[in-house]
Amino acid sequence: MPVSGVAVIGAGYVGLTTATCLAHLGHTVICADIDEKKVDALNKGEVPIHETRLPELLRDGLSQQTLKFVVGARQAVTDSEFVFLCLPTPQSDDGRADISAISQVIEEIREIIPAGSTIVNKSTTPVGTNAAIQSLMRRGDVAVVSNPEFLREGVAVTDFLQPDRIVIGSTDPEAAQKVSGLYNAVDAPIITVDPLSAETIKYATNSFLATKVSFVNALAAVCEAVGADIESVIRGLGADQRIGSRFLQPGPGWGGSCFPKDMQALVRMADDAGYQFDLLRAVIEANEQQFARVVSKVERLVGDKLGGAKISLLGLTFKAHTDDLRNSPALEVAKLLSSEGARLIAYDPMVESNSGLPTEIELAQNIEQALTGSDAVVILTEWPEFTRANWGALRDFMNAPRVLDARNALDRRAMLDLGFQYDDLGRI
Repeated sequence: MPVSGVAVIGAGYVGLTTATCLAHLGHTVICADIDEKKVDALNKGEVPIHETRLPELLRDGLSQQTLKFVVGARQAVTDSEFVFLCLPTPQSDDGRADISAISQVIEEIREIIPAGSTIVNKSTTPVGTNAAIQSLMRRGDVAVVSNPEFLREGVAVTDFLQPDRIVIGSTDPEAAQKVSGLYNAVDAPIITVDPLSAETIKYATNSFLATKVSFVNALAAVCEAVGADIESVIRGLGADQRIGSRFLQPGPGWGGSCFPKDMQALVRMADDAGYQFDLLRAVIEANEQQFARVVSKVERLVGDKLGGAKISLLGLTFKAHTDDLRNSPALEVAKLLSSEGARLIAYDPMVESNSGLPTEIELAQNIEQALTGSDAVVILTEWPEFTRANWGALRDFMNAPRVLDARNALDRRAMLDLGFQYDDLGRI
């Protein structure tokens, strides 16, 4: 049954998706943010992130008056039955998650949130945060429930409306049932656990996926060493239902806004609990080694002389179908190439300005401009535009026809037939 009083605090990636999708499910939602310009833009239907279906659903919510945006948490919670916390928890200098934004919001709303309301924490927070929020509230008439998000950038709306599962963490069965009711229109299993387990599930999920990516990257290196084909190995490996084929694609490394900070946070949580999570430390190190491995491949491709070489980078976002540059493997590789003296020019279909880019990167407006006079091309993001490109024609723009395909995006045999010096990750 639709709920008329849902507040979402934070209009970032998670908050905006959550608010819009809850409104799409029929609930009446007020989403709050501290950025007045962002709020004004959102109320006009302007979406600041690249996310499939989100603009359409947001405008539907605005037109149907089931969704609106306000400045400040206090304006959103006055008549709320549910308050979703979708706030940033950035990585501190010591690797732990910083939950100060959550603490600040709780201080703001503690005295005005209606009795009987339920606070739903969707922020990625350390184990024990649910209890900490309850303690900060200093009220026994407001429940606190953990409801972690599992949204992938680029397909967040699909992940919200068609999830693999919905996790609810609570020691209050009635509150858990209320939160579960918000998702009645969503066809997905609901897993109800205690708050500590719910908080751990989120970190464990991202850490496991990052581990899987690092494993296949290392496996690709082994395939190169022994003469096996990584794509054949992946087919056989992924066919095992205990393993599955998802996240078994070699690349330049993992990154984005979640994996790096969540891995570090889980390591620190384990440290605080007296356990040395050496496995995750090794995965983090392996990811850094992958950046260096890509650079070494570029060096071999151009003849071990990166100093002064013009290197074209295709792709800058941390993966395709998003405009997010945060902790992008492409940028990590770029920094290493620049440190070796390479001159860098890059093209990404979703990056329109140099904002957020290292000063060493010159931004091109199209593939042809990026490849003009290039000594080697490195494919770092798996954009379909790069796969569909006419590489026979692009070859003529280059100083030397060299390609390192760090996403295994192109047809290896076709590139060799076109006369390219071509390398990738573990294919034969």
